[in-house]
Amino acid sequence: RLGLERADTAEKALTVIVDLLEKYGQGGNCMESHMVFTYHNSFLIADRKEAWVLETSGKYWAAEKVEGGVRNISNQLSITTKIDREHPELKEYAKSKGWWDGEKEFDFAATYSYVNTARMTTSRGRYYEGYKLLNKHKGSITSEIMMEILRDKESGINMEGGFMTTGSMVSVLPQQANLPCIHFFTGTPDPAR
Repeated sequence: RLGLERADTAEKALTVIVDLLEKYGQGGNCMESHMVFTYHNSFLIADRKEAWVLETSGKYWAAEKVEGGVRNISNQLSITTKIDREHPELKEYAKSKGWWDGEKEFDFAATYSYVNTARMTTSRGRYYEGYKLLNKHKGSITSEIMMEILRDKESGINMEGGFMTTGSMVSVLPQQANLPCIHFFTGTPDPAR
């Protein structure tokens, strides 16, 4: 929200977010219950001309400029070796922790998470299911199709049970500056409503 408020491009919003991350860090409980559950964050940031994926681990982060096709995020790191911007100490910190030897190609997701990145697009899970649904409609995604994807319960994209999807947003960002941007938001938990 602060990126939207303080920046007029996707890349400037990315800068706002990483500057705030550096100054304040991240954290806080992800649930309203007494159970403590925290995790780090991923962001899809887009304007009329470009899009970025920003993923964080503590104060460390990596960003990938989306060059085409479709891209999704879902509760796990997905940026691997294509890193277009990064925390200045990202690789040195990984070396100091023994997570990366400094020799092989640096892979952010493999280095900073416990998820086997080779399995992200082959095993059943929210990331894979989103990837599959987006690629099924690649080249013909409309706002209605995007809403359908975000409502999908079978895939786990629209979660229910112990953890519920609390909201979804679909934006139409025409490249022509004279056309308005349109944003659709859910007003209740469970985007299927």
